[in-house]
Amino acid sequence: MKPPKKIKQLPEQPELRGKWPGMFWIYLVILALFFIFPGINYSSPNETTWQQFEKDMLSRKAVEKLTVINNEKVDVYIKKAFAADKYFKKVFDTGNPKETSKGPHYRFTIGSPEIFERKLDEAEKNFPVADKVPVTYIKETNYIGNIMSWILPFLLISGFLYFLMRRSSTLGQGEGSIFNFGKTTATLFGKENSAVTFKDVAGLEDAQMEVREIVDFLKNPGVYTRLGAKIPKGAILVGPPGTGKTLLAKAVAGEARVPFFSISGSEFVEMFVGVGASRVRDLFKRAKEKAPCIIFIDEIDAIGRSRGKGAFLTGSNDERESTLNQLLTEMDGFGTNNGVIVLAASNRADILDPALLRPGRFDRHIYLELPNLTEREAIFKVHLRPIITDTSVDVHFLATQTPGFSGADIANICNESALIAARKKENKVNKQDFTDAIDRVVAGSEKKGKIISPEEKKTIAYHEAGHAIVSWFLKSVDPLIKVSIIPRGKSLGAAWYLPEEKQLIRKSAFHENLCAALGGRAAEEVIFGEVSSGALDDLEKATKEAYTMVAYYGFNQKIGNTSYYDSTGQRDSSFQKPFSEETGRLIDEEVRKLVDEAYEKTKELLIEKKQFLVNIAELLLKKEVIYKEDLEGILGKREGGLPVWPSKKTIKKEAIIR
Repeated sequence: MKPPKKIKQLPEQPELRGKWPGMFWIYLVILALFFIFPGINYSSPNETTWQQFEKDMLSRKAVEKLTVINNEKVDVYIKKAFAADKYFKKVFDTGNPKETSKGPHYRFTIGSPEIFERKLDEAEKNFPVADKVPVTYIKETNYIGNIMSWILPFLLISGFLYFLMRRSSTLGQGEGSIFNFGKTTATLFGKENSAVTFKDVAGLEDAQMEVREIVDFLKNPGVYTRLGAKIPKGAILVGPPGTGKTLLAKAVAGEARVPFFSISGSEFVEMFVGVGASRVRDLFKRAKEKAPCIIFIDEIDAIGRSRGKGAFLTGSNDERESTLNQLLTEMDGFGTNNGVIVLAASNRADILDPALLRPGRFDRHIYLELPNLTEREAIFKVHLRPIITDTSVDVHFLATQTPGFSGADIANICNESALIAARKKENKVNKQDFTDAIDRVVAGSEKKGKIISPEEKKTIAYHEAGHAIVSWFLKSVDPLIKVSIIPRGKSLGAAWYLPEEKQLIRKSAFHENLCAALGGRAAEEVIFGEVSSGALDDLEKATKEAYTMVAYYGFNQKIGNTSYYDSTGQRDSSFQKPFSEETGRLIDEEVRKLVDEAYEKTKELLIEKKQFLVNIAELLLKKEVIYKEDLEGILGKREGGLPVWPSKKTIKKEAIIR
């Protein structure tokens, strides 16, 4: 094997690089001042005025001569005979007792030579001719100063450009210099640069297995190539936000013993045309030089969006599309790209270009889903390592209380629990701290300072009691674990459910969830005879649930087994709905009918269980928070339930009995 090539590096010159620019500017300024003001090194004459000159000098016949410079200033020379005079002594003093100043001793400014001559003649009209002061006119020209005034701006601009070029030449590629727009901004990582390994990734066993295989192929290619296998050119990680896509890529960077380039999709595109494609070329050029290596592109949907979408708005010469085209060519074009594996992450795989996802570019699609119970336990164990907990903390209990939570949510809960314990001045984090942290993450922090009137509090209590009653007696609704009328976040009250991890949901479950969402408003009407504005969130959820049932899952007889759901995301760029106006009206009618029937069924249940409703509401007003045990004391054990969806005859008959 050939020894690896040594990268030639510039010699370190910290002193020169740090001091030279500052010294250069200082010397340049001093040089400019020296040439522009040649008399800067000499003592300047004392400034005076015409009145003082006439009164204190000319009238005493102390002036030896006058010199008019450039018709602007007059230098005054005092006779040596007045060197001992008290008034003039200071202008003759040079600091050396053996020397006296030869002048000029004073200076004043004139408006014009004519006015100066007229004033001087008038002041000397009574003087004898021998006593009149001789006047000399001279013109001084600072040729070097004039030349420097023209050359200095060019010197300053040239020095500034030289400094920029010098700085850009010492910077590495992609350091943000104005001369490196086309260079990639990817960061190169090695094993020593990343502290995250596969030990820090929990709950992603299937995804880990696939990326481990890629890392293992780079480490031991002979195990695979002896059977004729080829390493995948790319793998894309797809999943909801917070499921660990970037974390898994960091683990690959920590485990792989090959160069690892990391970059975000948004870093390719700038305001300048052609920069994105140039950065893609430079990235793969550097990667090929260091092959075998891995390139990780986070949020690839920033440049990988399908080229057919929005083309009529942006035109065909779009900078993002040219960047995508270059990426497609580099991943699988005429040129060989052996030894470079591309990892990418996105939570919007439905909008990615099909050419990017085809085999030969991203051969593997690794889907990351929200963790299940066992995976959440493993994730909690990882995030609990740095936290000091007591014996009351049960990882299995925490996992059961967080269904539907992502890995990022669990990390946030662990951090929030530690913050809550620290706020309480506790030595260890206990079970209650984790429970409070879950409540905070789900519903927000408690608004203890919010002022609520007794009437409003009573309405909120009956509203939440209505949710509790309906969800308790309908068996397909998720189990209820807690009801609260303490304001949290934007809500004035809340009912906590523990969702069951199901892959399929039956039609009856959709109907009962619809009733549970309307339980609060129905309870207000049953108790107070009118409704309030507190059911806004419930109505929104119920409406979305009803439209999902009718338009997506085919749960309506009139619409039939038809779904208007678009899993490809093409609807985002379309101008019209995938159904006609008549079908749209029919969907609206069936949704309204579905919600109305669910509301009547919910009111029917609450009228039948009205005493339970009153008891739970009164207990809520007294304790503000009640748990599953309190509900079992009033309602009994939760078993079975009422008929899922009573017929119209049953509803009508029971309505007459009421």
